[in-house]
Formats: sequence, structure tokens, C-alpha cells
Amino acid sequence: MSGTAAGRLVRLAETGRDPVRFLLDGVERVALAGDTVLTAILTNAPALRQAEFGPERRAGFCLMGACQDCWIWQEQGARIRACSTPLAEGMRLLTRTREDWP
Repeated sequence: MSGTAAGRLVRLAETGRDPVRFLLDGVERVALAGDTVLTAILTNAPALRQAEFGPERRAGFCLMGACQDCWIWQEQGARIRACSTPLAEGMRLLTRTREDWP
């Protein structure tokens, strides 16, 4: 994902919450306290991740943890559901698996 791409979501309300910094594919991004990982990413990027079986980009589907569409990875390797995981200060997130993982 490009560091200059606009986000898919535009925040219209609750803009006064504290900022939360996180890394997305090695680029520092800022979201707001109380955001889920999905909201944090989609206010900063046009898509959540690459689809596993084609060139399409994914952006979540059900938004409640049932469809399996929003899995992404933490830098250390753990996979999380972006739609139901609260963003935490300093999270290091990847939109695709690292090439050195089996």
C-alpha cells in the first residue's frame, strides 16, 4: 500500500479523541483512541489487504468477526481480525504475510 494513498473511510465525527500511532507495512500512521484496527487502517489506506487468490484488494465485509475477510498480521507473525481488534499504541501491522514465513 502506498504511503500517499488516501483512506477508504473519511472520519466525519468524534475527531477529538486522542491520537494513537501505529505502523502499517513499516509506515507510521495515526488513528484515534477507540478505533478498531480495521477503522485505523481504512482511514489511512484504500484497502485492508491483498486477496489471497487474486489481484483484488480486500476491505472487510461483515464488520463483526464472522466472515474471515479482515485477517491481517502483526509484525511478529500473529494473525488478527482487524474488525474486532482494538487498535493499541505502537501496533506493528502488515497487510500481507512476510516472505520469510513458512
